[in-house]
Amino acid sequence: MQRKILVTGGNRGIGLAIVQELAKNKEDIILLGSRNLDEGKKATENLGENIIAVHLDLTDRDELKNSLQSILEDHHRIDVLINNAGVLHQESILDLSFEKLDESLRVNTIAPFEIIQTVLPGMMSSGYGRIVNISSGWASFHEGLHGPCSYSVSKAALNALTKSIAHGLPSNIKINSMCPGWVRTRMGGLTAPRSPEKGAETAVWLSNLDANGPSGEFFRDKKNIGW
Repeated sequence: MQRKILVTGGNRGIGLAIVQELAKNKEDIILLGSRNLDEGKKATENLGENIIAVHLDLTDRDELKNSLQSILEDHHRIDVLINNAGVLHQESILDLSFEKLDESLRVNTIAPFEIIQTVLPGMMSSGYGRIVNISSGWASFHEGLHGPCSYSVSKAALNALTKSIAHGLPSNIKINSMCPGWVRTRMGGLTAPRSPEKGAETAVWLSNLDANGPSGEFFRDKKNIGW
């Protein structure tokens, strides 16, 4: 089966590493989502004909809706969705503006929900689906929610979506959250110990789960971690 795979924020960092690894299966079509389409197209250069850049701006609800409609018109369905795009604001609770909290919730929680809701009917119709939400250990109550407020809260809400949505899905559609660890990206910084390729490993694994694979769980390095 040829799969249609959509990776948001796929033009750099962990997202690009995910795209590169998944694209090794030449039968699959990889849709590399990018807020800036030109940057997305540049990222696809020399990566293979099965990678296609698509415009996805998670900050704009109407624009996102139109982009998703266009993607489905062109490609008919999405079999695998990897919600990788995210925003990190570092301000403490006393300095955090409503606008930055709103943007964090918009990009890290609400837009992923909107994308999931849009692609789920096609997954249900075809009887196959894999959804991977890129979260963080900073979103874990079990680990203490030690990250910046807007990031921890919005990613914890994404985890809650994962768990809640899983309860209503048939067994042939899997949805899971994962923490990639501290990765050398524009968000993670140059001193982070992990490469983007290492950060991408669990996402790729979850996107390829077989029929007996888990759903509604939280992973790091392919192992369960506490919510």
